[in-house]
Amino acid sequence: MNKVYPTPAPFEEDAALEFEDRDRRKSCYLKPCPITDETIMKMTMLILWLFGASSGSAADALKRGEVDLEKLPTLQPHYQAEYAFDTSTDPASWTKQKMGLHVAFGSTDELYLRCEVPALKQETEVWSASGWRGERLNAQLLVWSSNSQEQLRFQASDLKGDKDALIDKERIRLRLVRYVLSNFPYQATAFGCEVTNHAAYLMPDRLESFERFALPGRTLRPVWLSIDLPATAEAGDYRGALQVKALEESATLQLRIHVQKRTLPNPRDWKFRLDLWQNPWAVASYFHVQPWSEEHKALLRTHLKLYAESGGKYITTYAVHSPWSDNSFVLEGTMIDWVKTSAGSWKFDYSIFDQYVKLATEAGVDRAITIYTPIPWANRFRYLDERSGNYISEEWSPKSEQFKAFWNLFLDDLRDHLLKKGWFEKTYLGINENPLELTVAAAKVIKQNSKDWKITYAGDWHPELSSLLDDYSAIITREPDMKEMQERAAGGFTTSYYVCCNPPQPNNFVFSAPVEGRYIGWYAAARGYNGFLRWAYDAWPADSIRDARHTLWPAGDCFLVYPGGNSSVRFEKLREGIADYEKIAILREATHGASNERARKLMNELESHLSQFIGDQDYAKRKYDVPKMTEALEKGKKLIEALSDKLDQ
Repeated sequence: MNKVYPTPAPFEEDAALEFEDRDRRKSCYLKPCPITDETIMKMTMLILWLFGASSGSAADALKRGEVDLEKLPTLQPHYQAEYAFDTSTDPASWTKQKMGLHVAFGSTDELYLRCEVPALKQETEVWSASGWRGERLNAQLLVWSSNSQEQLRFQASDLKGDKDALIDKERIRLRLVRYVLSNFPYQATAFGCEVTNHAAYLMPDRLESFERFALPGRTLRPVWLSIDLPATAEAGDYRGALQVKALEESATLQLRIHVQKRTLPNPRDWKFRLDLWQNPWAVASYFHVQPWSEEHKALLRTHLKLYAESGGKYITTYAVHSPWSDNSFVLEGTMIDWVKTSAGSWKFDYSIFDQYVKLATEAGVDRAITIYTPIPWANRFRYLDERSGNYISEEWSPKSEQFKAFWNLFLDDLRDHLLKKGWFEKTYLGINENPLELTVAAAKVIKQNSKDWKITYAGDWHPELSSLLDDYSAIITREPDMKEMQERAAGGFTTSYYVCCNPPQPNNFVFSAPVEGRYIGWYAAARGYNGFLRWAYDAWPADSIRDARHTLWPAGDCFLVYPGGNSSVRFEKLREGIADYEKIAILREATHGASNERARKLMNELESHLSQFIGDQDYAKRKYDVPKMTEALEKGKKLIEALSDKLDQ
């Protein structure tokens, strides 16, 4: 290890010697200085010091191939599934805890930190929930102890109802909630898109299957419980139990589930347009497999199944290499290779594009295909020059003649290919966060090529763009007003909204309050949006399963799920809000023109309640208070439950 030394002086002198030497040096300017014994001694000390310094530097210099140990992480004897760097901010709270195992239900709307005693009003051992057939119900169990607990495991029973009705225990899933590193504390709001990573915090987010686990003393472990209610379940009340056992202690929790008569459709049939951008190369990189190999495609099937089961509708594809300014940890490659032949003509290879669309469709993502992008960052396009064998990058502004010439040629070829595949009608050309004038220029080139092309755009709301865009996703901070939304709907256009590295709320960061994820679906229902868009589904940073931080953005901004088809607290809460959106849409249709007066009254109450989610048109004037969001969602859930029962009487 290199040592850092302060700049040394050859020797240290007191004030009297300093003045004496200074006077002697003045007298030596014009004639040779006499060499005294004192001078010889000082010269000898100087030579010895210089020799020592040089020999020390040689000894401390790095050898060939040697690495500075200060730049390396500390070696660990075993693999760490998560980091455990945090400590309690209130150690006294642990001393007040009764010794032994504590198990209780917490709230899925909150996060619980690893080294903090949970702030529960009481240790609730009974979970009661209500849902439609086909719906997923979620709960969060908390396990904590002042002393260490070994071999913690869970065993769920079947859920039993009246007249031999039963929900098999296989429908109950338990997953460990793992902690990941964040660059902001829980519920942080004072930040922007650019981060410094000058601080780190542990946040519970990653969901992981388990058989048993150990609980260190003075720590807490959340466990995520999900029940997928069968679409064929008998309506009524069900009861079950959950046994929690440790090496020397145990506890029993009770499950009380009410299944309503209404049925939630399969996520594949949900109307909500969920558009989470995918990066298949990140999957290949994480698992160290060759992109588009059979091993890669097998991993993608599991990976995309999670997206499809949450209502994912858009397949993200790329006709441009690295369209997003090279800022992804693993760059998005192109799925359509552009080749300039030796004769100067162009040809296009769709083999990767076709493979990915087919694979995603088979996984259940089949509503839309987005091809990015006519306007990459810095207008940079890459192609393979057949004559030289080199990749060439050029900048083509959408206003340039070169852009128009190439894109007309490419669009003709792409259209023919999509028509042969039967994919043209559901394909969109995607443009993202570009200046208005460039977006208009590109859109005009596309529409002039064929009025049948569909365009999707994500960015600020611009009324000038509305008639050019078949699908418009506006950032929540600059969105259309209600009249503009209605005009788009009347024109047959779809409109969604998105969040990204801003605003702080509502959002899906690892440090966001989980209730914000569910709020996203309710906000869409309130304003009449068709869906929600987010970059990204899976643009993982270097060590995503343990460290969610990115060098540029807030932790969790660039991904919602984890490698291996593993979900997160954030993703499950987003899914809850989308399911609520579907239920609201179904209830709106069911009550339209219904003769049930009480049902119509409840629907009016629900619509009135939804209007509270809209807020001021000016985002800067809105206040997102987590307790108020939680309260509003709870009231909304109760209204849905009451309305559902009333319609089915």
